Amino acid sequence: MTRVIGLTGGIASGKTTVSNILKGLGAIVIDADKIAKNLVAKGGPALDEIEKYFGRAVLFENGELDRKKLGNIVFNDAKLLKKLNEITHPYIIEEITNEINRYKKTYNDRVIILDAALLIEQNLMYLVEEIWLVVTPEEVQLGRLIERDGIDAGKAKKRIDAQMPLEYKKRYAHRIIDNSKDLAYLRAQIQANWDRVTE
Repeated sequence: MTRVIGLTGGIASGKTTVSNILKGLGAIVIDADKIAKNLVAKGGPALDEIEKYFGRAVLFENGELDRKKLGNIVFNDAKLLKKLNEITHPYIIEEITNEINRYKKTYNDRVIILDAALLIEQNLMYLVEEIWLVVTPEEVQLGRLIERDGIDAGKAKKRIDAQMPLEYKKRYAHRIIDNSKDLAYLRAQIQANWDRVTE
């Protein structure tokens, strides 16, 4: 029987690393972020609505979305972040639901991982059977975010603070994956959880 697991975690918590390890174990991974990127790509259904609301200034000259510029706008204003989510959310849910149903029809004994940073915030819990939450100390998140996105500590902190607090997310998690140590420690936890859902 196909099982659907929701994988989530704060920004720069190491969720992609966990997702890649699960893929290596044989999971089918649906990446909500990739879906969102496709939906706001040039010609994507959500891009017109974003342009109408936020203006031509959030686009490059070639008509593609300037994600960095839009990110700077919404991460400095909770209302605008909410509005962006309201625009993209219905499209993302529809595409995720279609992918889950497609894989369920094609495979009847695989594990589907829905990799979604905003799984809890966007109330997508109903799409999955259980939730795995990747956690890491905030100072580690900050360091990774500064390095990954090339932003200063102030901006990195703002992005972390714009997210739902970790303690609140933990209330919804069926399994906590601790990414505060080395890769071997992380792999051992993932393997244990994988064995449990595939036995």
